[in-house]
Amino acid sequence: MDIADRQACADLVQSWGFARDQGRWKELLATFHPDGVIAVSWFRGPFADFVERCRQNFGKGSIAKHLCWPAAVRGAKSRAVAETNVTILVRQQIEGLWVDLTSRTRFLDRMERRDGHWRIVERAAIYEQDRLDPVEPSIVFVKLMQAANAAQYPQQYRYMAYRVMAAGRALANPVHYDGLPETEALKARYEAWLIGQ
Repeated sequence: MDIADRQACADLVQSWGFARDQGRWKELLATFHPDGVIAVSWFRGPFADFVERCRQNFGKGSIAKHLCWPAAVRGAKSRAVAETNVTILVRQQIEGLWVDLTSRTRFLDRMERRDGHWRIVERAAIYEQDRLDPVEPSIVFVKLMQAANAAQYPQQYRYMAYRVMAAGRALANPVHYDGLPETEALKARYEAWLIGQ
């Protein structure tokens, strides 16, 4: 895989983040092939449906920022796998209190070059660690967390899960994290696909 192809794949990851966070839906759609799929904490399915859900929810109750580190891209010919460290920052109101979520995550992407253009075919978010903080120090936040029962969720995405549920959404299980059998199977499938060209 030459440097131009690696750069094209890495640019896709960055373009996704900018388009998603700024509500540039046409540009966001262009980062995936039409048959692309995505799995994140709150959604699993066709990427076009994900974009539409993002559009419908944009500016309603939460603000998100995806800080994407440089992608590690591996591949040959027309297939590539990219792995990217991501920090997801979300500001959201829960029961009248503004909170900030910080989630350390990785994006695992399968990418293909079709008709001369690299696009993402599949993305899975793999959650690693998160935290939730009040925007303003408050005893109300302490009471909120005491009643939250957040410990019912795995520690890798505990507060992401809590904030998704607080926003009235459901988790799109399985939510991926290292060591989960479904996640290890996902990684193996990506590797098999990459060498199967």
